[in-house]
Amino acid sequence: MSTIKTVGIIGGAGYTAGELLRLLINHPQVAIDFVYSTSNAGNPVSDVHDDLTGQTDLMFSNQINPDVDVVFLCLGHGNSAKFLVENHFSDATKIIDLSNDFRLRADAVFSGKTFVYGLPEWQKDKIKQAQFIANPGCFATTIQMALLPLAQHGKIQSDVHINATTGSTGAGVSPSSTTHFSWRDNNFSVYKAFTHQHLGEITESLTSLQLDLDGELLFIPNRGNFSRGIFASVYLDYAGDLESAYQIFEDFYKDAVFTKISHREIHLKQVVNTNNCILHLHKHKNKLLITSITDNLLKGASGQAVQNMNLMFGFDEATGLRLKGSSF
Repeated sequence: MSTIKTVGIIGGAGYTAGELLRLLINHPQVAIDFVYSTSNAGNPVSDVHDDLTGQTDLMFSNQINPDVDVVFLCLGHGNSAKFLVENHFSDATKIIDLSNDFRLRADAVFSGKTFVYGLPEWQKDKIKQAQFIANPGCFATTIQMALLPLAQHGKIQSDVHINATTGSTGAGVSPSSTTHFSWRDNNFSVYKAFTHQHLGEITESLTSLQLDLDGELLFIPNRGNFSRGIFASVYLDYAGDLESAYQIFEDFYKDAVFTKISHREIHLKQVVNTNNCILHLHKHKNKLLITSITDNLLKGASGQAVQNMNLMFGFDEATGLRLKGSSF
């Protein structure tokens, strides 16, 4: 196993890049070569990510090193593909993209590169062999964790009702009318009902495991009045008892480092600031309710990206990611 010599981050000013920096600066087998941001070139990274004050002397750059061992693309959706057309890396450079540009099968082969969908709990062996990774979306990760074990056993035989709420950081660092504090505080709202862009990747993953998937995914995303985290409530018809459902989930995730099954009700603070996903099951008459929680910036983005990097380079999967939540 060799140490990663160099890492590059493209789009260094956003929330996901800030979390990546926090993780990678403290990763024992990583040296950050450059943090690319045209709008901040020449400025200290800690001027933008002030939680890193005193922890790094890194400066933003408008230059890339094409020979880095791994590069993380933290660009807005639609911009990763454009960046890779205009900028080239060595044949050995591994690429982990955090946008939605390459997540769907129709987009996975791009400019001679084949991107593997990077959900470790499902595709660990493929990730280990991959050079290019499409990091899953935050809602997609949280919801798939609740449904993949059932799909593997052919248990999705009805419509699936999904209600999931995300923190304001899920909207990115650029301000908008619905991320303004005065609007978001003490407020709650629905957006992109039934049409959210993460439905595509969720559906493709589920149908890979259950070919006869017949039910519709009815997804209602919500904006919460908190900063980070996703709480998803997912329910569907289920003929078995609660014990059999727990057995399915515990078997599916028996080797998962960061996904935990709880027999007690869960709450969001258990996972905020961690790379964990925690799941809880509840049976009511003929319905099975699965609640699933993640931190949208970590397991839903940057933490999962580092987890994928660890797998790609043969490091311990949890390196740099043993983080504790803050429950108070």
